[in-house]
Amino acid sequence: MIQSIPIAQARKILNQLPDRFAAEPEASALAVTRRGQPVLALMPWSLYEGIVETLEVLGDEAQCAALREGIRQIEAGERAVWEAQ
Repeated sequence: MIQSIPIAQARKILNQLPDRFAAEPEASALAVTRRGQPVLALMPWSLYEGIVETLEVLGDEAQCAALREGIRQIEAGERAVWEAQ
């Protein structure tokens, strides 16, 4: 579950949040709220990069097809031999 924090409190502890994420790896994101409603999401940079990369793959039809084929091969017990070039 994503924890939430009021925006006023987030302002006060913003410089402490990187340490908080490092100390609590299961805390993947933090919802910042204003008047009880989420308005921002704070997350470690590595999580953000992973989300962006996933969206890029999902937005590319050829990469999605390759991903589906790879999943199919894994499920079928097939394996590929990789050769260094």
